[in-house]
Amino acid sequence: MTISISTPGPGSSGYLDMYPERKVSAFKNPYILGLTAVASIGGLLFGYDTGVISGALLYIKDDFEQVKQSNFLQETIVSMAVAGAILGAAAGGWINDAYGRKRATLTADVIFTVGAVVMAFAPDPYILIIGRLLVGLGVGVASVTAPVYIAELSPSEIRGSLVSTNVLMITGGQFLSYLINLAFTQVPGTWRWMLGVSGVPAVIQFCLMLFLPESPRWLFIKNREKEAIDVLANIYDVARLEDEIASLSVQSEEEDLHKRKDIRFWDVFKSKEIRLAFLAGGGLQAFQQFTGINTVMYYSPTIVQMAGFRSNELALLLSLIVAGLNACGTILGIYLIDHAGRRKLSLYSLAGVIVSLIILSISFFKQSSENALYGWLAVLGLALYIAFFSPGMGTVPWTVNSEIYPEQYRGICGGMSATVNWVSNLIVAESFLSVAQGAGTGPTFLIIAGIAVLAFLFVLVFVPETKGLTFDEVEILWKDRAWGKNPRTQSLLES
Repeated sequence: MTISISTPGPGSSGYLDMYPERKVSAFKNPYILGLTAVASIGGLLFGYDTGVISGALLYIKDDFEQVKQSNFLQETIVSMAVAGAILGAAAGGWINDAYGRKRATLTADVIFTVGAVVMAFAPDPYILIIGRLLVGLGVGVASVTAPVYIAELSPSEIRGSLVSTNVLMITGGQFLSYLINLAFTQVPGTWRWMLGVSGVPAVIQFCLMLFLPESPRWLFIKNREKEAIDVLANIYDVARLEDEIASLSVQSEEEDLHKRKDIRFWDVFKSKEIRLAFLAGGGLQAFQQFTGINTVMYYSPTIVQMAGFRSNELALLLSLIVAGLNACGTILGIYLIDHAGRRKLSLYSLAGVIVSLIILSISFFKQSSENALYGWLAVLGLALYIAFFSPGMGTVPWTVNSEIYPEQYRGICGGMSATVNWVSNLIVAESFLSVAQGAGTGPTFLIIAGIAVLAFLFVLVFVPETKGLTFDEVEILWKDRAWGKNPRTQSLLES
C-alpha cells in the first residue's frame, strides 16, 4: 500500500485550518460523549479491581484462617487478577480484530460479571482465586478494547482527550474502591460485598453496549460501509462526513490485499514501521509501570507507614488523598494531551517524577524516629509524584497506543502493548516490598528514579508527537521514520 496525500486529509491540522467550521467539539456532540462514557466503564472496572483488593484482603484473612497463615495465598489472591489480565490482554487483541470492538466489550463484561459472582459467593480461598482470575481476564480484554474503540470513533482533534477519559475512569475506579472499602467495613460479609459489587458496572455496560454501534473503522475493514456511514453521520456534519467517507474508502481499497490475509502474531514484526511503532507503544507501557505508579497505588498505605506514620487510619486517609490526586491529575491530563501534545506532556511528567522520587529517596535516607520532618517530606514526595505522573505518564501511554498502529494491526498490537503493561505491573507488584526490604526503601526509590531517567531519554528518542494527526498521517510518520521522507516510493507495510 502506497500512501500519497496531495491535500490535507479530513481531521488534519491543515484541513481544520482550511475549514475551521468543521472542527468537532465533544461538549457540543452528546453522541460522542455518550459513546465515550459507556466505553469508559471498562476503565472503571480496571481501576476498581486493582484498588479494591487491598482493603478486601484484610477481611478475607479474618474469614479464612489458611489465608492468614499463608503469605503465598495472600500474594496469589492479589496477583491472580493481574495474571488473568495478562492473558485477557493477549487474547483481547485477537478478539478485537476478528469480532470487533463491540463484541470484545460485551465478552469482557460477561467474564467480569461471572468472576464477580464467583468471588462474592466463594466458599474457600481457592474458588476466590478462580474468581479473581476471571475478573482479571475481563479487565485484560477491556484494557485493550476501550482505548481503541474510543479512538476509532473520535475526531482526530479531540481524540487524545476522549481516550484519556478512559484513564480518568481507571483512576476514578481506584478512588471509588477506597470509598467502597470504607463503606462496607461495618457490613456483614464485608469483603464479599467489596468484591461482588464490582459486577454491577459490568452489567450496566453490557446492557448499554447492546444499543451502541461498532467502530466505523472496523466496519470499513469488514466491507460493511453502510453501517459505518450511519455511525459517522452522527459524529460529523455533511461536508466533513463526505470527506471522512472518501478518505476511509480510499484506505479500504488500498488495504484489500491485507484484509484478505489472516493476521498472525509474527506478521506484526515483518514490517519495520510497525516494529518502530510497537517499540514506542510497548516501551511507554513498560515505563509507565517501571517508573513506579502501581508501587504507589498498591502500597501507598505501607509507604506512609514506612515513613513513620504508624496509625492505620492516618495511613488509609493519606492514601485516599493520594488516590484523589491521581484522579484530579488525570482530569488535567485530559485537557493538556490535545493542547500540549503527547510527547511534551510525557517529558514534563517524567521530569517531575524524577524530582519527586529523589525527594522520596532523601526522606527515607534521612528518616529518624526523633524527627518527623522527613516523614512529612516523604508524604510530600508521594503527593508530588502523583501530581506529576497522572497528567502525563498516566494518560499518554494508553492514548498513544490507541492511535499509532495501522488499521488492520491495531487490535493485535494494542493487545500486545497492553500485555506488556500487565506483565510489567505484575513484576513491580511482586518485587517492590522484597527489594525495599533487601536494599532499603531509600535506595529502592533511587533505583526507580534512575528508571525514570531512562524513560525520559526513551521518550526523547523513540516517541514522536501525534497530537492532531489523523490515523493516515500517523502511518506516514512511521514510514518516514523507517525509510526516510519519501511517501511515494516505499510501501507502508512491506519492507
